[in-house]
Amino acid sequence: MPFLLAPGPRRKRSAPASTPPPVPPAPRSGGESGPSPHRSTFRPDIEGLRAVAVLAVLAFHAEIPGLAGGFVGVDVFFVISGYLITGLLVREAVSTGRIRLGDFFSRRARRLLPSAAVVLAAVAVAGAWLTVPLRRTDLEYDVLAAALSVANWRFVSQRTDYLAAGHDQSPLLHFWSLAVEEQFYLFWAPLLAVVVLFAARAVRRGRAVRSVVALVTGALALSSFALSLHWTEHSVSLAYLGTPSRVWQFGVGALLALLPWHLLRGPRPLRLLCGWGGAAAIGWCVVAYDASTPYPGYAALVPTLATAAVILAAIPGRGERNVQGAYGVGRLLAGRAPRAVGRLSYNLYLWHWPVLVLAEARLGTLGWPARTALTLAAVLPALATMRWVEQPLRRSRTVSELPRRGLAVGVSAIVLPVALALVVGTATLHLMGPATPVDVKGLPPGAASGPSLLAASGASGASAGDGPVVPNPVQARKDFPPDRNCQVAPEVTRSPECLFGAVDSPDRIVLLGDSHAGQWFSPMLAIASQRGWALQELVKQGCPLPQLAVDSPQLGRAYRECDTWRADALERLRTGPKPRLIVIASLNRYTTNAELLSAAWEKTLKPLRAIGAPIVYIEDTPVPGTDIPACVSGAPDDVAACAFKRAEAVPADPLARRIATGAVPGVRVIGVNSVLCPGDGPTCPAVRDRILLYRDDAHLTNVAAVVLTPRLERLLTDAGALPAATAPGASVGDGWTELLRDDFEGPAGSRPSPANWQYDLGTCYPGCPAPQWGTGEIETMTDSTDNVRLDGKGALEIVPTRKGGAWSSGRIETVRSDFAPPPGGVLRIEASIALPDVTGPKAAGYWPAFWTLGAELRDGYTGWPGVGELDVMESVNGRDTVFGSMHCGVLEGGPCEEPVGLTSGPQACATCRTEFHAYAVEVDLGAGEVRWYLDGRVYHRVSAGQMDAGTWKRAVDHGVFLILNVAIGGKLPAADGATVGPDTEPGHPMRVDRVMVKVRGGGSGPVSGSG
Repeated sequence: MPFLLAPGPRRKRSAPASTPPPVPPAPRSGGESGPSPHRSTFRPDIEGLRAVAVLAVLAFHAEIPGLAGGFVGVDVFFVISGYLITGLLVREAVSTGRIRLGDFFSRRARRLLPSAAVVLAAVAVAGAWLTVPLRRTDLEYDVLAAALSVANWRFVSQRTDYLAAGHDQSPLLHFWSLAVEEQFYLFWAPLLAVVVLFAARAVRRGRAVRSVVALVTGALALSSFALSLHWTEHSVSLAYLGTPSRVWQFGVGALLALLPWHLLRGPRPLRLLCGWGGAAAIGWCVVAYDASTPYPGYAALVPTLATAAVILAAIPGRGERNVQGAYGVGRLLAGRAPRAVGRLSYNLYLWHWPVLVLAEARLGTLGWPARTALTLAAVLPALATMRWVEQPLRRSRTVSELPRRGLAVGVSAIVLPVALALVVGTATLHLMGPATPVDVKGLPPGAASGPSLLAASGASGASAGDGPVVPNPVQARKDFPPDRNCQVAPEVTRSPECLFGAVDSPDRIVLLGDSHAGQWFSPMLAIASQRGWALQELVKQGCPLPQLAVDSPQLGRAYRECDTWRADALERLRTGPKPRLIVIASLNRYTTNAELLSAAWEKTLKPLRAIGAPIVYIEDTPVPGTDIPACVSGAPDDVAACAFKRAEAVPADPLARRIATGAVPGVRVIGVNSVLCPGDGPTCPAVRDRILLYRDDAHLTNVAAVVLTPRLERLLTDAGALPAATAPGASVGDGWTELLRDDFEGPAGSRPSPANWQYDLGTCYPGCPAPQWGTGEIETMTDSTDNVRLDGKGALEIVPTRKGGAWSSGRIETVRSDFAPPPGGVLRIEASIALPDVTGPKAAGYWPAFWTLGAELRDGYTGWPGVGELDVMESVNGRDTVFGSMHCGVLEGGPCEEPVGLTSGPQACATCRTEFHAYAVEVDLGAGEVRWYLDGRVYHRVSAGQMDAGTWKRAVDHGVFLILNVAIGGKLPAADGATVGPDTEPGHPMRVDRVMVKVRGGGSGPVSGSG
């Protein structure tokens, strides 16, 4: 903020306190193109104006009734800053012909950064004592952002992210305006320095500099104001906190300093009117504006221009030394009390908000009298900081005589809070446990019925069981459904296709609604996949499924995108394939008007019922209204302390009640609130059977949703909305028959099941028809558990190792080689794999793969590529890409373009090295094509029409065996541009979570053999 950007008053004992010291006339070179027209005289009225600005902000933060528009005080500060900084720089440019950026930034650094560093350090330390651990980690990130002057962009990212909602206010939220101002300094001073380079040689240098700078300023201000209007319409947080949308306010202040107001004498009554009118307008904004005012936008013009009017009223005209007058507003602002508050304004602004927020973190929500008292109490640390930090450094001759010393002070003021934040934050993260995603595969099974959440636990209540909660609070914050970007953001008006599971199946479940529908993604995908169906997700954040007109907090205006999205989703369902089931859910708090809500639901349900598919409404889940992971992080041994009030969290659900009474034909209702909030007591638990239920103040963790899957499936089946699933290992629904499934369960360090897998050893098949496996690899394949082993957590590891410069690795094949599609049917081969987590030079030569070969190769190991090869997944050299290929025909050329094959080309997969992803291939004899899938999405196809019938039949219409391996070196990594070298790092495994083979259709029974 522009606090005390002027040097402050330098009083003489013989002069009255309110009168500025006499200043000799400024030397002129070229008449009116001499030094700054507004002189360098200290403006006591501006110091008083800072008092008005800071008191407005303090009143707003204290929530004093009737002063809800106090946030306009920030606008006042921005205009003052533009005026003072530009005047300072232009005076130097006109007098000396250049701008000394080192001096400028040195002054700014020693003036502003030390006080800020003291506050940031105090907050970093106090936060460790006053806040819970999870909130503490957020706070330390805020300290880092504030110290580095990017706090506004951190808060923009949080406030524009719907999924980040529900967290407590940051004690450093007010640093956004300081970040905006510091970014302005970093931009504005170098810009003016460049302009001066071009104008300094002019004969009338002062006029040239001011003219060019004024033109640049005007253009920037107009552009910034236009951007502010656009962002206010489309993203209020970006408009309010973003630097580009605030530049125009600095520009207004800059134009005050640049334009020749000093040539205007102006009648005294007009000056009086200008000053008092501006002051009255600022006061009107403080009283009239509130949270519903679209801001900044056009509304920001009033306080911005009003501030300019107050400053302009006291700019001396030709021949005048000052124009305060006896009745001007400047006279009032230049009084001793306003100036005292103005001198303190910077430090008071720094301290008041952390005092308020940290006090509420300890004491709970406070009313405006208590908040006002705390704001007044912030005067004490503000005075101490000004007295013992700001003033000594600002007045120190040792620090000020060389610019580099002031800059060193500034750098130190940045390093101190950054170091503290890193120390406290790292210690807190270590205390709370890992932040890695939860492996849902290892979760205990959920109960399908009864009072308990888990099937294996007979206990209930918030503290059942021993050990830490799952997910831990850090994991819970990011425990979202794994649906990629299918819960579309507020500004998006159309959902992508978002098909999951068996995406080519004619049967699908549609999940429709807002984020309270999106939290059921994992259970619905599991239920659909078990039946061989697809899942389509049509979900939009913060958008009510009933046709209600609402405002978006993220956009700061009417949520028109919601209406567009809803209409599009309903139209897509009307015109698309008929679903087997439509599951709807929505937050039920968008309105308290029951009649309006009922009518809004009917407008949505009427077109849905016309589709003719079963519709099931999942009753809205409890809304705690408080940051549950943060609470649990502060009470890991007493999670019952985080229980929340039932009456507020589980209000009556009007739609569920109406469906239950039969008033909504064609729609059924199910609910799981009896297990999320069991009994009839006054509170609901945050944790049940050691499962942390909520990821924020309103949404379930994905872990909780996963363990609720059996219960949801039973409820849907009992409601007649779903056919019962078949037993595992038999027909899997819609004709699928499982031939093989290996989940790689077993003790750590053990071998994979010999009933399913056999080893390839050495460097080639028996008889060595193709040395180095025919691909130029350099490793030796072994059956050692150093290279192939179970990890004890349900995954297989294939690990390349190096001893004495010699590489070894693992390559395993299925014992069975008769996996084939039935006549006219489909063969599906799938695995869940995490690639070796290594990249760059360390990954040179790595070649993980999951693939198949024709069964005929087992008899003499000859006949490739005619017998067919399907590369389900390959990746090389640690790239963030994967690809699939088909080999067939003849060795060179032919229909499969050998030796390259018919390949998909690289498919981006940024997390394939760090997370498990599902890779699958389907051989569909009925459709005459082979399809490759990544996480349920088809990304590559080869059709029978691409080759002659004989080649197609020999390539795909027979049994195959499966291969998992990690090769080192070879033709494919070399073609990608990397070869094995001394930097290639051994020991990074490919991890395989499961392998599954199943068949469907064709009118025949199961393929012979057992899985």
